[in-house]
Amino acid sequence: MAEFAPALGERPTSLGELRGAVPVCDRVAYFNTGATGPSPARVLDAAAAWERFHKVDVLADADPYEIGFAEYERLRERFAGFLGVDADAVGLTESTADGVSAVAAAYDWSPGDVVVRTDLEHPAGTLPFDRLARRRGVEVRVVEAPDGRVDTDAFADAVADATMACFSSLSWNYGTRLPVRELCEIAADAGAFTLVDAVQSPGQRPLALPEWGADAVACSGHKWCLGPWGAGLLAVDPAVDDDLRPAQVSYRSVEEAMADEYHLKPGGARFERGTASLAPHVGLREAVGTLEAVGLDAVHDRVLALAARLTDRVDDERLLSPAEPESGLVTVDVADPEATVERLHDEGLVIRDLPEPAAVRASVHAFNTEEEVDRLAAALNGEP
Repeated sequence: MAEFAPALGERPTSLGELRGAVPVCDRVAYFNTGATGPSPARVLDAAAAWERFHKVDVLADADPYEIGFAEYERLRERFAGFLGVDADAVGLTESTADGVSAVAAAYDWSPGDVVVRTDLEHPAGTLPFDRLARRRGVEVRVVEAPDGRVDTDAFADAVADATMACFSSLSWNYGTRLPVRELCEIAADAGAFTLVDAVQSPGQRPLALPEWGADAVACSGHKWCLGPWGAGLLAVDPAVDDDLRPAQVSYRSVEEAMADEYHLKPGGARFERGTASLAPHVGLREAVGTLEAVGLDAVHDRVLALAARLTDRVDDERLLSPAEPESGLVTVDVADPEATVERLHDEGLVIRDLPEPAAVRASVHAFNTEEEVDRLAAALNGEP
């Protein structure tokens, strides 16, 4: 049977065409990609086409498991290229939180073991370790990072006798880029396993994960990649396989499910379990292909240029993110974040409020326009 190859037409190849491919842009000025990115129509069409192909055409003509499992491997190869790693490293997960919690649960913890994280982490990077503290007696050390900046000396002190360090590649509340490679090197020198929450990075710029030197990286595609919910990726260096024993094992976790003795797959694939829907990852593959057709460097340059346009126009005393943006995330101090989000939504501007710091955050992507950015800045500056 022929490989799945939906007829989606020509991909957009310019920033203007990218905007035209995103349906939500016809309805609102969307600045909340850091929470959930809006998908191009072709991404949604690809996901839907897979479901019809697999549940209609394949059932009539072939073995759905054979075709489905072959598609897993095609997807793994595709995302490995996107992340700059070998296919053996990649596992298909549900989300970043899924990947972080799976790695946290796979380590052989003992009372008194130490986990180090920063105070910038999303609950996806805090809750698994809070649970380990309660149930396994693990000590969690939190390195403070004022204004989104990690003091590497403080981090080195905290991680000196640690078992694992978990931190973000890009802070979700300030939009600052953490010195991932330096933090990984410090942790490695101390003998600590490094787990990076990279949820805000893919889709904003080209990635080559080996440059970070992390043992494991969890991310997903529903934000800046503009993919569907449910498409997570977990890259695990096969060199650390012996350190990780998944808490859940099933037939997609192992090399031969019917063998008398099972052997876990290498890398992130050992965290896959059973027949999870492939539609989200099929959609993500199309989303990645769309951004690559436009050009990831062009997307990155556009994101930073538009974010800088916003920071230039927001009153300086209210800007909590860097004045020279390091990402598309721009955080602004307002008197009443929730009310501000509601007011701007009524004006056709979609942003979000943050719990810490108590502020609002705009996510500027390449599909946004200068006019939308100017409208947003004016609305924020005109807060009553």
